[in-house]
Amino acid sequence: MLRGRESDQRAIDVLLDQARDGRSGVLVIKGEPGIGKTSLLAYAEERAGDMEVLRGLGIETEADIPYASLHLLLRGGLDRLGALPEPQAAALAGALGLAPARADDRFHVGVAVLSLLAELAEERPLLCLVDDAHWLDQASARALRFAAHRLHAEGVVLLFGARDGFDPAGLPERRLAGLDDRSAAQVLADAAPELTGATRLKIIKEGAGNPLALLELPRTADLPAYDHSPLPLPERLRLAYAARVGRLPQDARTALLVTALADGGDLDVITNACAALGIEPAALGAAERSGLVRIAGRHVSFAHPLMRAAVFQLSTYDLRLEAHRILAGLLAGQPDRRAWHLAAAATGPDETAARALEETAHRARARGANVSASAAFERAAELSEDSELKGRRLLSAAVDATEEGRLQRAQHLIDAATALVPDASARATLPTLRARIAFGQGAPRRAHELLLKGAADVAGDDRAAAALMLVEAARNANRLGDADGLVEAAARLRALDLRPEDDLDLARQAALGSASLLTDGPAAALPIMRELVARGSRITPEMHSRRINASYFALQVGDFQAAGEIARAAADECRANGEISKLAVLHITLATSEIFLGRFTDATATASEGLRLTAETGRPSRAGCMQGMLAWIAAVRGEAGRCAELAAASHAHYDANGIVNGLAWAQWAQALLDLGQGRFAEALDRLEAAMAGPVRHQFQAVHFAPDQIEAAARLGLPADGALHRYESWARASGLAWAEAVLHRCLALLEPDGDRAHDHFRAAVRLHTGAGHPWEAARTALVYGERLRRDRHKSAARAHLRAALETFERLDARPWAERARSELRAAGDTALSAVAAEARSAASPQGVLSPQELQIVRLAAAGRTNKEIGARLFLSPKTVSYHLYRAFPKLNVTSRAQLAGLELG
Repeated sequence: MLRGRESDQRAIDVLLDQARDGRSGVLVIKGEPGIGKTSLLAYAEERAGDMEVLRGLGIETEADIPYASLHLLLRGGLDRLGALPEPQAAALAGALGLAPARADDRFHVGVAVLSLLAELAEERPLLCLVDDAHWLDQASARALRFAAHRLHAEGVVLLFGARDGFDPAGLPERRLAGLDDRSAAQVLADAAPELTGATRLKIIKEGAGNPLALLELPRTADLPAYDHSPLPLPERLRLAYAARVGRLPQDARTALLVTALADGGDLDVITNACAALGIEPAALGAAERSGLVRIAGRHVSFAHPLMRAAVFQLSTYDLRLEAHRILAGLLAGQPDRRAWHLAAAATGPDETAARALEETAHRARARGANVSASAAFERAAELSEDSELKGRRLLSAAVDATEEGRLQRAQHLIDAATALVPDASARATLPTLRARIAFGQGAPRRAHELLLKGAADVAGDDRAAAALMLVEAARNANRLGDADGLVEAAARLRALDLRPEDDLDLARQAALGSASLLTDGPAAALPIMRELVARGSRITPEMHSRRINASYFALQVGDFQAAGEIARAAADECRANGEISKLAVLHITLATSEIFLGRFTDATATASEGLRLTAETGRPSRAGCMQGMLAWIAAVRGEAGRCAELAAASHAHYDANGIVNGLAWAQWAQALLDLGQGRFAEALDRLEAAMAGPVRHQFQAVHFAPDQIEAAARLGLPADGALHRYESWARASGLAWAEAVLHRCLALLEPDGDRAHDHFRAAVRLHTGAGHPWEAARTALVYGERLRRDRHKSAARAHLRAALETFERLDARPWAERARSELRAAGDTALSAVAAEARSAASPQGVLSPQELQIVRLAAAGRTNKEIGARLFLSPKTVSYHLYRAFPKLNVTSRAQLAGLELG
């Protein structure tokens, strides 16, 4: 019976009941050792009834073995692996060692775990229990967290029991406090009814509400020693266990040590190792009877993790070495476990163990388990006899630590490797790694200097390596809005004089094009960029980073159609291949192109999914841009509170990492909100402030220049700087829609009525068929306003109606209201607000959430729930849930009816 945990039990009951109704739930139960986490997981299993149950465990000695804990959890359900989409099945099989390892995206396994859990829950609800989650290997933890975030309507409950070492990454948590005195007294009475009153009070005080302490302290022979102990409670419990272990015969203690050292608790391995040490099976039986271990089937486990520490403490060094050597011999068929036992048995440099660990590290890296790879490379370096090998292994460990974001550890490894790496090619890696660490730690200027110096140091031996560093320096400077840094990196890159046929030529031209935009202006830079877009459109799928560059430069030249097409094709391939980590950056380009093409609902869906992916894949540097774009769309729609919240979040990301792209969107969004609501002075102040900071070098500065011009014109102020900025870009772009916007700006600033009308008419003509409805509607609105003021009301109404229709379709509410007010002033009373709102609400896109819209579109295209789930990294049941919610909103009852809807 659990005492004092009624509210925690109720929380678990709610999750189980929801699962029986087809909903999923996740809970991380956290607390100190012995506080009751395992007991609550056992309670959940007891209450599960006819639910399917999977049990997993984090094991301290397996924390460096990739996917060891995941295999333990899923082993009972791996017979359903064949039901998964083939790429997911292959990724999961490779991760679990059931097939050759694949060079998959490291989050692909998490998608496969989600699909497998959903598959296992098809017939009946599923309960997954993961105890000691703080000892999960990082690859397993990452996969389970990813799946947990995406559980929704599968009927799965996932419970973690963990100490504070486990990062829940935003999952729901419940922290267990100590029991109150009344509940503690009940626990003690249940466990030791024979205790006297004084002793009972002493144990209640010393136990501090920890249930395990209340159970174990009465068993301790030297109970008075706890009266004034300064030790923390877990240490007291470990000593209590040590006392129990110390009372066992030596053979039983040796059997416990083998159990503590044997990864996974395999009974056959443990008994064979005991036999090699001359220990009879009866010794393990004695350990079981003591209550320290449990034997279930072919598996041996400790009753509590602190027992493992107590056993280890009471063993001798020589005996531990011998046990590790024996276990290494028994695990020849499990090379990763064998390698770690060889390393544990080594007493000095040991190249055999070092090579085994290096092979383990390469296998871990191939499976996307960079933390495990780094640990194996580092231990291999410690065991290396040759100093050059030691340096290379330390450098490899640093690479994996950096990849996983463990920057302080990576810095330590680089410092240790620097003096041991003799050849130029290996040394060329050092400045790049140091720069990545500096950038990640919020020191971008330091990162830039490291790359420039590193390039200068290696240019004589390896021009390609130097060029890569300079390209990276230019890219970082561009992300930070550091014009001087970009220009300097480009100048040094130009001086390297790389051959055009070099593989680096595209990246080199990208850096030079970006710098040329700053130094020579759009007329010189845009032709270079257009060539990069054309070349990027011909790039094969495996050249992923080059396609990202091409789509980025398509944005720069204003070819948003091409930018979207390149990014969408690359994103489709990433989805098909499960390359989730690459999607977030593509979502930035894709959402940007959708915004400029006036597809605001699509952009919302894209940016919202991108924001989820940045959280789930640990890419916070990209979140600020997604939030900035969502703030911009909120501004268009007049959602002041949401705009302010998203802009503030984007600002916070800029403060943390200095990346300017998101800040540019956020500042523009707040100005656009003011402009849409007629606060022209506030809008102008915001945009001028933006131009005083690093945003002035971002491409958004070109595109908010027309807003700056409109605000200034409304206030009767000049806007020479903004006009020059936009005009030079628009003329160089050669794009009809850009020329149309330029004519609108000239019309707004033109005091002469006839000349202003000429510009407006040119703008309207150029907008026709140009595919930028937002800009066309903005032009129609200001032209209609001008015509009305000039008493051409009949002509004004035609333009104002066109603007109103587009603004309503785009859900641009403040702008629609402006157009509606102007129409009323122009004598058109036929368009009532009620009728306009009814037309707006009738749009299928307007009634669906971003995710529902994605799912409905795919369903309308004939995709099955399983295919949609695989594409969007959702379970088929979650897809079904969203369709169930979407159908009533769309007034349809079947998938067949979706094909007749206008879904964009």
